[in-house]
Amino acid sequence: MFQKLLQGLMAPDPAPLPDTDARLALAALLVRIARSDDDYAQIEIDRIDRILAARYALSPFEAGKLRRDAETLETEAPDTVRFTRAIKDAVPYDDRLAVIAALWQVVLADGQRDDEEDSLMRMVANLLGITDRDSNIARRTVEER
Repeated sequence: MFQKLLQGLMAPDPAPLPDTDARLALAALLVRIARSDDDYAQIEIDRIDRILAARYALSPFEAGKLRRDAETLETEAPDTVRFTRAIKDAVPYDDRLAVIAALWQVVLADGQRDDEEDSLMRMVANLLGITDRDSNIARRTVEER
């Protein structure tokens, strides 16, 4: 099901992703960050569903389906470095910046930041071409809500 999307992302010169594929790829990043501390908690799952529903104007049912599809894609996707670099090449900067803010929402959903999550956030932000400054601004904005 996801083979075509993964092949497109891994192509030497990936084309911009169609909207549905971009949604799925970016949702998979949310799942990957939530799973990074080996505690994929219900509060993180709920946060991912709310982020997807708000970002893409989806019903709760549609958001849950997108997240479940993203869970499958995340397990099939290559290592984070290649997966994230491919997304960087296929997704506009403003969308990548919004993803960083959404990733921070997931990281902070359970009220604690683990070393694994922090490490993955630094790597993902860098690989997505997001500066440390922009990532920190996004984190502070999320913390202030």
